[in-house]
Amino acid sequence: MSFFKKFKEKMLGSTPEAEETVSITNKFKEGLSKTRNQFTSKVNDLVAKYRKVDEDFFEELEEILLQADVGFETVTELMDSLRFEVQRKNIKNTSGIQSVISEKLVEIYNAGEDDVTELQLEESDLSVILFVGVNGVGKTTTIGKLAHRLKGEGKNVMLAAGDTFRAGAIEQLQVWGDRVGVEVIKQSEGSDPAAVMYDAVRAAKSRGVDVLICDTAGRLQNKVNLMNELEKIHRVISREIPNAPHEVLLALDATTGQNALVQAQTFKEVTNVTGIVLTKLDGTAKGGIVLAIRNKLHIPVKFVGLGEQMDDLQPFDAEKYVYGLFADGLDLEEAEEIESDK
Repeated sequence: MSFFKKFKEKMLGSTPEAEETVSITNKFKEGLSKTRNQFTSKVNDLVAKYRKVDEDFFEELEEILLQADVGFETVTELMDSLRFEVQRKNIKNTSGIQSVISEKLVEIYNAGEDDVTELQLEESDLSVILFVGVNGVGKTTTIGKLAHRLKGEGKNVMLAAGDTFRAGAIEQLQVWGDRVGVEVIKQSEGSDPAAVMYDAVRAAKSRGVDVLICDTAGRLQNKVNLMNELEKIHRVISREIPNAPHEVLLALDATTGQNALVQAQTFKEVTNVTGIVLTKLDGTAKGGIVLAIRNKLHIPVKFVGLGEQMDDLQPFDAEKYVYGLFADGLDLEEAEEIESDK
């Protein structure tokens, strides 16, 4: 059974699970529309151009994938895998090749996946999430959306305004705190970020908070200063709460393409990043960067930004992502035909 048919089967029926799958898949489909309009149309044109799968077809497909920012190493791995699959299955023509490509993309993303993609939070104690990332990637907005999501799950959430360097950063986080309805611990601009974290952890513990989300400055000009600052913040937090922070999430702007990889590599060198939050995925035609980040850095993408609304920050799902890349629409009638054929 093809990737698309197997995936559509998950959306059949009126169970809460199926309805949720449809709803979230819609978000991925809509959020990836710019990438899909570029990527899928080119793949469709390629399939129409080449009726048989040959080396010329593979070379043009490779170029399309590179243009989508999938990344050279990932594309090379994918092409090797596709060539093997085509030979193994004795595939002669290009009909249905999109399904084979999609299956291989999911396999590549999940290959050697030892990392847990869900947030690692304490069940009955305070959890600390540390956000890192350069200025302008949507870090503060993402913190607000994650706070909204966690609050919707019944968590008592608090924010810490640790970006005391950028003008307006504290006020921006406070706006999000007011919008979501969560408390923000802050000091004046220019204060020691570690001192803010100390106050925040103490306040969170005394007020029975479930999750403390900490903002940090996004300076990359001097990696030594960045490393020292993050190490100090880590030290202050872990002194108050052993094993904290429980997550270090790196916010990356999907619209910056390969530059996001450079940022990720830098932050990986200076701190223990446990997950990626890829913002503005809906704003780029190069959504293949998700695969490049995962394959090159071996850090799981935990959340993606698929729009401007509060609930458009979604946990990353490789199958929904790949379906969103290829789907021209949620063809539920076809899914129902699959059900009737069983």
